Amino acid sequence: MPETKAETASKNAKKANLLDQHSIKHILDESASEIVKGRGYVEDVRMSNVRLLMGAVIIVIALFAQFYKKKFPENRDFLIGCIGLYIVFNGILQLLIYTKEKNAIMFTYAPVGSFNSTGLVVSSKLPRFSDLYTLTIASADPKSISANKPVELTKSVTQWFTKDGFLVEGLFWKDVEALITEYNQEPKKSK
Repeated sequence: MPETKAETASKNAKKANLLDQHSIKHILDESASEIVKGRGYVEDVRMSNVRLLMGAVIIVIALFAQFYKKKFPENRDFLIGCIGLYIVFNGILQLLIYTKEKNAIMFTYAPVGSFNSTGLVVSSKLPRFSDLYTLTIASADPKSISANKPVELTKSVTQWFTKDGFLVEGLFWKDVEALITEYNQEPKKSK
């Protein structure tokens, strides 16, 4: 028996647990990423790759410390070296996340054929015990001459979810599209 449009739509609808803020933020972040990609921006995964590489190095250091040929009293200096490297690389990884990523959910390249030479940084916030979701779009290179001013959208999540926890994608899509359009507008020059 063929499925009706309503049944298909309900299977594809994104549902969040309205009592779980992380679930709400995850669905909104995922949808915002899809919308940005739909506007022709290609995701820049270099930062994710660097994080994965740093994590792999940390794991290799831990494995060397765990499975070194000699037993404890003899490998004391080696273990101290591994612990030191583990701490240093973890510190570098945390510093990278804190300084570069912040609240970013997505980095992009500039769209193909665009006059803008920088990509976007899409970031979001949903403070604890708050229903106000803030989505920010800024330039990936704020010091660039082609960088636009960051734009921000702050709205209650109750505007985008039904009482059953389903995301009303049309409303959210419209708001994010308007935010991207606002970011891409040429700044007005004062005379």
